[in-house]
Amino acid sequence: MKAILVPLSETSGMASMVKSAVLVGQQFGSVIEGAYTRAEPSVILASDDTGATTPALIESFEREDAARADRLQQQFLSACRENGAGEQALVTEIGGVGGGLSGYGRLFDLIVVGRPGREADSPPVTTLETALFDTGRALLIAPPRVPASIGGHVVIAWNGSSETARTIALALPLLQKAERVTVVTVDTGVVTGPDGGGVVTYLDRNGIKAERDDVAAGSRGAGEAMLDETRKLGGDVMVKGGYTRSRLRQTIFGGPTSHILANAEIPVIMAH
Repeated sequence: MKAILVPLSETSGMASMVKSAVLVGQQFGSVIEGAYTRAEPSVILASDDTGATTPALIESFEREDAARADRLQQQFLSACRENGAGEQALVTEIGGVGGGLSGYGRLFDLIVVGRPGREADSPPVTTLETALFDTGRALLIAPPRVPASIGGHVVIAWNGSSETARTIALALPLLQKAERVTVVTVDTGVVTGPDGGGVVTYLDRNGIKAERDDVAAGSRGAGEAMLDETRKLGGDVMVKGGYTRSRLRQTIFGGPTSHILANAEIPVIMAH
């Protein structure tokens, strides 16, 4: 995980995002890159009373956008320095060329985003979804509260799915450095596929000693049971496949991914 990307925005989650990136980056000597997007005035601006976007409107927008970009850069670099990663940090502007975050994110081992919330200044769900569905890379979803550690005890939320298998493969470098790894399976949250014992064997072949933990959900949903068990075990990061059930189905009916995205208080590594 030598290359870590942090999409920058003026949200309440940035402190946790930067700290999460640094906690992982320090384990691998990573470059931590903050990326901001400069908006296109013709797309964003409303027209004036005559129905035209005037040069004055464009100039005003560009000034405000440049000031915003400068704030994002300074806040990111300052936060990296405060966390002891100033020399590994840099900032890049991304836009429509190369696909924006969708395209640029494909060049990184890990993309750190914030956990969306209901507050107006919480990290946007659109950034998370773009990174999850369009980059093909692993995400680290930072919780609202700044984490103290990442990777001491990794909990794998195993459900037998190809999405979780892919996430495990992308997270192998972190798993190989972990002090403890536990493979947790909730009985009501599985699809057709190998059980937790198979994952333990796979990890052992990659030099990772892991424990197996099978959990009965009882009256709880699978996502709630997984978070409860992770807290009980003392896990400091969860590895989970994103949207094993369809995104539309989870939006309408709920599901483990939706519950975890709304409630996780520790970082979650996720891929689709």
